[in-house]
Amino acid sequence: MSEWMIYGANGYTGELCAREAVSRGLKPVLAGRREQAVAELASELGLDYRVFSLDEADAVRNGLDGIVLVLHCAGPFSATSKPMVDGCLATGTHYLDITGEISVYQACHERDEEARKAGVILMPGVGFDIVPTDCLSAMLKEKLPDATALTLAFEAGGGPSPGTAKTSFEGLTQGGCVRRDGKLKEVPLAWRTRDIPFAEGSRHGMTIPWGDVYTAYVSTGIPDIEVFLAVPPKVSARVRRMNRWRWLLGVGPIKRLIMRRIERQTPGPDEGRRAGTRSRIWGEVTNAAGQTASGELHTPNGYDLTVDAAVSISARVLDSDEAKTGYFTPSLYLGADYVLKLDGTELSFQGESVA
Repeated sequence: MSEWMIYGANGYTGELCAREAVSRGLKPVLAGRREQAVAELASELGLDYRVFSLDEADAVRNGLDGIVLVLHCAGPFSATSKPMVDGCLATGTHYLDITGEISVYQACHERDEEARKAGVILMPGVGFDIVPTDCLSAMLKEKLPDATALTLAFEAGGGPSPGTAKTSFEGLTQGGCVRRDGKLKEVPLAWRTRDIPFAEGSRHGMTIPWGDVYTAYVSTGIPDIEVFLAVPPKVSARVRRMNRWRWLLGVGPIKRLIMRRIERQTPGPDEGRRAGTRSRIWGEVTNAAGQTASGELHTPNGYDLTVDAAVSISARVLDSDEAKTGYFTPSLYLGADYVLKLDGTELSFQGESVA
């Protein structure tokens, strides 16, 4: 297999990906900006490593020299994706990441032509953000080809990693987002609430600016899209109240203070917690005539799915002899049913069960 890299390997998810890669007999180059942490992990796993920051374009290009693919795991991706993508386009390196940020999906999609000319793939979101939701969206589109509206909802247990918590906070500062008539529409936080009809029981949910608001339109062409997160009603009420002073969260000193606190106080779920929690994703499409199709996915904990998907997709891109280049969502590159090939996923459509 060609040489590939996990950047941010010393972070919570990056380390999990590195360990999973080794367990599958793969040998990625580990990289990051903190030499001691990266070197210690590389020594333990018997892997090569590189140290470089994303602050200098020359350093990024040098760090990617000879690398065919990078799995980028260092967030928040709103800050780190562009310099890595710039480097990948300059060095002919395929770019994959585990982001959930709408702005990153949009920025990568807008560079589709650049990627084609450079002969590389840009595929952000090869983890829980957004593999299961993207694949479910594509499968529902196949069920109802003339769908005009898509609603997605999910519940993910186990608690966040530091990177996820910081990305979520970053999202709070930017407000909500849905798609209407094919265009992104800014809305308040927790703009809408509804009951989510999970098979195991209905749950309260609120709208969130999940990545599928951008990517599901690319994958399916469905013009109206909303994504809900299952939360207790008191949480959605609290989030709605935050709209009044959300601007304060973006003030430099306040933002930095909160980010440091998140880093210190959010260790991420341990192996036992991940093994003991699962995620469920519900989706429904509707056409102009009011016909609907719905389905529900049950998956492992979001981090376990992220690791499985990110490592397997990296290996698949590296092993592929297809001449695919440009921007891809997971379902466009791998097919709508890709998520069912991951360990521990189950899908049902209106009582019909497929595993």
